[in-house]
Amino acid sequence: MIIGTPGRLADHISRKTFDTRTIRWVVLDEFDKSLEMGFEPQLAVVFKSLTGKQNHLLTSATTLDVLPSFIPFSQPERISYLNDTAPTRLTLKSVHTLSTEKVETLMRLVAGFHQEACLVFCNHREAVDRISALFNDHNFAHGILHGALEQIDREKNLIKFRAGAHHVLIATDLASRGLDIPEIKHIVHYQLPLQRDAFVHRNGRTARMHAEGQAYFVLADDEMLPPYMDDNITEVKINPKFALPPPPEFVCLYISAGKKDKISKGDIAGLLMKKGGLNADQIGLITTLDHASFAAIRRTHLKQALTGIKNERLKKIKVKIEEAS
Repeated sequence: MIIGTPGRLADHISRKTFDTRTIRWVVLDEFDKSLEMGFEPQLAVVFKSLTGKQNHLLTSATTLDVLPSFIPFSQPERISYLNDTAPTRLTLKSVHTLSTEKVETLMRLVAGFHQEACLVFCNHREAVDRISALFNDHNFAHGILHGALEQIDREKNLIKFRAGAHHVLIATDLASRGLDIPEIKHIVHYQLPLQRDAFVHRNGRTARMHAEGQAYFVLADDEMLPPYMDDNITEVKINPKFALPPPPEFVCLYISAGKKDKISKGDIAGLLMKKGGLNADQIGLITTLDHASFAAIRRTHLKQALTGIKNERLKKIKVKIEEAS
């Protein structure tokens, strides 16, 4: 089994690092999004290297009406797992505000979620940065995600969100696909997308599997609903006063070594328990990247852990360990 991105697979095929004649199944997840993001040339390389006799499975949350020419079939069998008779697990609500108070209204709304995981969607990264600046002014823990961030910053912010080191992630549609965090309770559309498909994918980050979720859109008095929206949606009133929620229960440690340094999650957990004096239930999610790692620990034990592991080596490697910024 080979799992990879279109560009990486195309690179391996061009270098002939594996024999494509042995491939029996081709599965393309988020196929329409791959095309939308400009990966058609790389996918064409992959498909042209195959015999065309493979079994194919293309998955997507939306329908692709016209298939690209490199696909070796034109009329695929369509399988839908949508069930119109199933009970709705997503509740959609609206929040109305003055245009001059929109960001403050958003902050009061999110503060009322009481540390339940929340994704805030914007159409442009400038809006993400503007909202983030206000949250920073109020010491409101959060992360951001958009295309202008360095890859390591994207990964760090997602890791902290998954680990519960912050409960709010403010993002562009970069976060509407491939973000597998089943515990997201709330989706907030600070700006509604122009296309219905984008709206569907955003909302798909919550109410996953058997869970329930809430989706909100914040509408200023000078904004109009897009054509795909139903204007008969329950409006909710939020607390006019802002109350900063308590800091997240977990905090993330940054460790300057990773998988390519032969560091494992077990190595990190062992260091935190043996030298940091932590119990297993005081350690949360541990994530190892190529040359860096992140470990979530309970905030109440941060000082104890940092004191205990100061100047300690990890598998004989001298590493930098600090609270992730």
